[in-house]
Amino acid sequence: MSRVTLALVGAGLRGQSYARHAQTSGSGRVVALAEPDPARRAAAAAEFGVPQDRVYADWSELVAAGRLADAVIVATQDRQHAEPAIASADLGYHVLLEKPMATTEGEAAAIAAAAERNKTMIAVCHVLRYTPYTRTLKRMLDEGAIGRLVSVQHLEPVGWWHQAHSFVRGNWRRSDTSAPMLLTKSCHDIDWLVYLFGRSPHRVSSFGSLTHFRAEGAPAGAAARCTDCPVESTCPYSAKRLYLDCLDDPERRYWPLSAVTEDHTEAGVLEALRTGPYGRCVYACDNDVVDHQVVSMEFDDGATCSFTMSAFTPQEHRRTRLLGTHGYLDGDGVTIRTVDFRTGAEGVVDTRTAAGPSAADGHGGGDEALMDAFVAAVATGDRGVLKSDAAASLASHRVVWAAERARTTGAVVALAAGV
Repeated sequence: MSRVTLALVGAGLRGQSYARHAQTSGSGRVVALAEPDPARRAAAAAEFGVPQDRVYADWSELVAAGRLADAVIVATQDRQHAEPAIASADLGYHVLLEKPMATTEGEAAAIAAAAERNKTMIAVCHVLRYTPYTRTLKRMLDEGAIGRLVSVQHLEPVGWWHQAHSFVRGNWRRSDTSAPMLLTKSCHDIDWLVYLFGRSPHRVSSFGSLTHFRAEGAPAGAAARCTDCPVESTCPYSAKRLYLDCLDDPERRYWPLSAVTEDHTEAGVLEALRTGPYGRCVYACDNDVVDHQVVSMEFDDGATCSFTMSAFTPQEHRRTRLLGTHGYLDGDGVTIRTVDFRTGAEGVVDTRTAAGPSAADGHGGGDEALMDAFVAAVATGDRGVLKSDAAASLASHRVVWAAERARTTGAVVALAAGV
């Protein structure tokens, strides 16, 4: 398989991760990049060996230079996905697009249309489809291990500190500057559930709200910043505890600490907490996304699915119970407990992988497997190695938007047939 050339648009943590794996595995080579932050741009250019005449401050400059590579990785902020993805497809690039596909349904539809008219591959980073755990679970369902799938219960345990980091203090805290929580965080899960069922639901309802991370939740005496707070030491969301504890852990220095500061010293962290967004009290931020949500789905054959996203958990692998006419599966992201109603036999299938559940851990092996599949698809022209295309991603994103309409209106929302 020939080595695929890549252009990187957005050299943040996610873009770096995908590009780094392609380059270190030998399957891909970064030959151009665009990144607005000067320090991050320089660091990425140095790491990937990109010549200065192929280093740009903005994606539009990269696109204006013409097609410079076989494929492009678009890993910009959520609201900046559509334009570079569409422009790249129009140049003939194959596109690896970080999730969510886009923050509006119209933009997502335009991305899918660009893939269709240009006959290019646009693969949204639905990394959960690519884990060893998912491969095993999907195969068992497709082989009829539990008969017809009738009901699913699925939990996404976001993690108390992860919610505080990304969705209270961080870039994904507001719907008007990013998108609703169900889209920015849980489009992974809705897409995964659609993948397991093999089709989209035809009706959805949803409930959820921002319950805890608001001014009313603050303990008596709390200050606006953790560095000045007399009750910081007893607060579960202490920024000092979270980020200073990262200093002794290489994986946690990469994430979440690198989102806070590149100065990985105690003094550097404390200065970032005194002056930057990650040192704010979680009860005194401008966040508005929900901290818990439930989505109920009904499928055309009467099957049902309940999805729960909650901040008030450890950060762990997702937990899923799958109830069928002939059996039962109970998965924790690594192992799958099986019960066969026909024989009474019980067992455990171990899909163990060294990768953990978070972005820093590669989402259970999904990040690397997705990148391997994308590069292989570009190198060989075999689209079949990808677990989804732009049309499939649009369909699962439409379930997310329907669920958000249900949550904000209190209605049961019907999806069009074939969505």
